[in-house]
Amino acid sequence: MSTQTTPDYDIAVQASQLAEEGIIGLKGAFTPQWADAMREDMMTAFWSAIQRPGGAVGRGPRRWYVEIHPQDFRGFVDLVTHPWVVDVCTNVLGPDYQIVEIGLDVPFQGAKYQPWHRDFPSPVETYRERKLTSLAFNLTGVDVEEEMGPFEIAPGTHYDDGRDWKHEMFPDKSLWGRFQERAVRKFPQRGDISCRSALTVHRGTEHRSPVARPVLVLGVDAPGAGHAELHDMMVTQDWHDALPELAKKHVVCRIVDDLVPITQKHDIEGLVMGSDPA
Repeated sequence: MSTQTTPDYDIAVQASQLAEEGIIGLKGAFTPQWADAMREDMMTAFWSAIQRPGGAVGRGPRRWYVEIHPQDFRGFVDLVTHPWVVDVCTNVLGPDYQIVEIGLDVPFQGAKYQPWHRDFPSPVETYRERKLTSLAFNLTGVDVEEEMGPFEIAPGTHYDDGRDWKHEMFPDKSLWGRFQERAVRKFPQRGDISCRSALTVHRGTEHRSPVARPVLVLGVDAPGAGHAELHDMMVTQDWHDALPELAKKHVVCRIVDDLVPITQKHDIEGLVMGSDPA
């Protein structure tokens, strides 16, 4: 795959923005050609997963999530060793951060608005101590346009307590006005990377385009955050042996003789049905 690019950034500024808003980004981290190859790998993985029970999890009408094997994504090493990814993880989660998830989210034409939500309940370290213990990196497989159901996020909501929300993830509809007032739609281009707290309240929007919008998801934890238990990354011994030491240090995975299809463990029940855009 094509090599990563080296856009300038100030990691202190980025870490501060992430702490304040719950989301940051880096434009042009990879070439568009690298992103095109990533899209090929994502869609190959999707069409394989959708054909087997438990291979793809519904996240609303015409919207699915699929976990993949790291070695089925040609750019995995490029991504986890990208200087910006490494700097953000080290500065926010600490030097012993853990890469626990690789997957993809893909909406097709007909996908509806999701309800406002976060991806899992907030730990006490975040809602009380304002400390982030996990991050989600996202990379788009297409240049996002308005009709492609762009990702919508409410900056600054990652510190919301949320313990009285449904499943501690879904705020009552009476509270949606606050998120709507803060809402920002994201239009990333191929090669861009974003990083967010999965606790920052967000939703997918209505997808009207015939062009699918696959998004790669890389999940990273601080030690003890516990999300590795929700996933099951596995690699073969020869592939693991060939990893650079930087990747070996941080990837949490099983080493197996043969890869087997992944059965999803993290099902967000509240996303199965679509929502209205209120």
